[in-house]
Amino acid sequence: MSGFGDPPPDLDRPGFGTPAADDGPSPPTTVTDGAPTPRDESPAVPAPPEPAADDPPAPSAPAALPGAPARVSVRVNGERHTAAVEPRTLLSDFLRHQLGLTGTKVGCEDGTCGSCTIQLDGEPVLACLTFAIQVDEAQITTIEGLEPGRLQESFHEHHALQCGFCTAGMLLTLDAYLRDHPEPTEAQLKEALAGNLCRCTGYAPIIEAVRNR
Repeated sequence: MSGFGDPPPDLDRPGFGTPAADDGPSPPTTVTDGAPTPRDESPAVPAPPEPAADDPPAPSAPAALPGAPARVSVRVNGERHTAAVEPRTLLSDFLRHQLGLTGTKVGCEDGTCGSCTIQLDGEPVLACLTFAIQVDEAQITTIEGLEPGRLQESFHEHHALQCGFCTAGMLLTLDAYLRDHPEPTEAQLKEALAGNLCRCTGYAPIIEAVRNR
């Protein structure tokens, strides 16, 4: 307890007559609407310029159209065909449904049976594993466009077909193979026809027909 005339002890409190401890300079302030606020020391970011009234609008990117039909132009059996096809359209479906060439058969649809074999630029290709958009500007031969010849006659003479479902693929495969191997052995023929399945003949008359053509 302080005596009479002594200064009260709370006079030593900061802000009550005794200066507060110096914590460094206080940040400068600005006055907004009469209330002091801390001044922002960060550099000002310039606003983007406003476009002029006569500036043309910025071009927008064309919208992507997944699955939109694509134009295909292909020569089939010597005749030019141009059509719009979906990207997912198989060549086998294009030939059968859009061009009406139903001699190209569809069996397994996974590349196993060989019934859909056609010639693409002279080489045997499985139409069920090829997209129509892949053959743009190509040359295609189907069974309808295969020139009649001794191979077909020999198939007939040796009963190398029964139901005939595999025959188109067999003939197109053999036609391409025999151009480079005109006198194949039995083993070579079996290897050449390994991708063409026949459920009827047992292959023996097919091999006989080729070797005796």
